Amino acid sequence: MDGVDLQVLAAARRWAGEGRRFALVTVARTWGSAPRPPGAWLALRDDGLVEGSVSGGCIEDDLIARMREGRLGARAPFTLVYGITRDEARRFGLPCGGTLELVVEPAPDPAALEALAARLARRELALRRIDLASGVVTVTAAARGDALHWDGERLTTVHGPQWRLLIVGAGQIARYLAQMAQALDYAVTVCEPREEYAAGWDVPGTRLLTTMPDDTLLAMGADARCAVVALTHDPRLDDMVLLEALKSPAFYVGAIGSRLNNARRRERLAQHFDFSAEELARLHGPVGLPIGSHTPPEIAVAIVAELTAVKNGVAVPGWEVAAAPASGPAACTAG
Repeated sequence: MDGVDLQVLAAARRWAGEGRRFALVTVARTWGSAPRPPGAWLALRDDGLVEGSVSGGCIEDDLIARMREGRLGARAPFTLVYGITRDEARRFGLPCGGTLELVVEPAPDPAALEALAARLARRELALRRIDLASGVVTVTAAARGDALHWDGERLTTVHGPQWRLLIVGAGQIARYLAQMAQALDYAVTVCEPREEYAAGWDVPGTRLLTTMPDDTLLAMGADARCAVVALTHDPRLDDMVLLEALKSPAFYVGAIGSRLNNARRRERLAQHFDFSAEELARLHGPVGLPIGSHTPPEIAVAIVAELTAVKNGVAVPGWEVAAAPASGPAACTAG
């Protein structure tokens, strides 16, 4: 789940605990261009207070009006469709004639919300199923590869714990990368055992640890929603975290350095630490997309862009072709 949906869940649980009436709205399906993807949440309280978003536009206003007028007062889940015609799409602020199909739960089950929150607190993937005919909501364990499914009668959504990023090194690039990653809803941990660097780390909202990088990653319990980026330029630190990260379920592992230095790193790992070709192929090094970045904020942008592409399963053609040369001023820019 991203930060917005986690906030929706927190608000829904809080309102349930206060005895407030509220509805939970989920984007079930979209056609054309839609502002929010299937699975996005919105919680709407009886007084019109909203947490989350399903469109970022007039649809929220219409839902608020329906709630205040008592048109969301039934107990059984039901569907709403917005943007069927081009005129209606424009009226509700949907671009390019987009259409949204929503599943509305007028009286969400508090026990199901607590069950979902408990699984997320244990960093488990969860499936949430809504049966419109019976109104029953169930929360069970999800498997990797499960996806949102909507057949018009049952909606199944996949919910996972917050995405995490471990940055090794507290230098300038790490400072920009941490802030950008937080804007993308990552929980950021910075590992910096070097006292002279750790002392100056002051990025709000991040967690600073001074343990050794391999121990830090092991203690975090890397999973498929965890990314690791090594930025110290010191193989005694960067290689230590790579030894654990490349054999972990982490979805992204990157290391700074020129193409030449990263080639040497791969040779070192293969010769001395029993890494397979498949495991070494997981290493993004030089780290980040080859966009000609030179400054710390530019390099951080390159890293965040590649991180996002991998997270979303997007292959960007020509990465290798566009990579900076092994010599010259760009050799260490995006990595």
